[in-house]
Amino acid sequence: MSLHTLISKDSIDTRIRELAIEITRDFEGQELIVLCVLKGAVLFLTDLIRAMDRDLAIDFIQVSSYGSEKKSSGVVTILKEPQLDMHGKGVVIVEDIIDSGMSIREVCRYIESRGAAKVKVASFLDKPAARKYPFVPDYIGFTIEPAFVVGYGLDYAERYRNLPEVAILEE
Repeated sequence: MSLHTLISKDSIDTRIRELAIEITRDFEGQELIVLCVLKGAVLFLTDLIRAMDRDLAIDFIQVSSYGSEKKSSGVVTILKEPQLDMHGKGVVIVEDIIDSGMSIREVCRYIESRGAAKVKVASFLDKPAARKYPFVPDYIGFTIEPAFVVGYGLDYAERYRNLPEVAILEE
């Protein structure tokens, strides 16, 4: 397998600073919870919140639509629920990549059902050509074409998450 850099660390750093400014502005004067979708969005979360010049709380959610299969089952299961009270608060859901749109739509519905006043989605990567369910993230790091990508939190069999850039994984 070989790796070909798609998005450099410098480009990632610059874009995250821009997103942090935008999110900070959009949630000015509102209590904010930044909700990380585990595991892939952890690196994006940490860099994003460090770039945000405001008070905030963080929480985590883990979902699966795969079960023990490599192909989506079409059913989203919550494996880890958030712990914070979201009622009346602003919530930014931080996701690593949006492909089909199924999982993130279900996460949004779940958070809205918990009484959040405002729910927005920040996706590090967006792959609209792979969309099967209509969904447009509020904040997009980078839009990419269909390819299997790793790095900056994204993995292949739990490998490559620690790469500082995003790379295309080719056999």
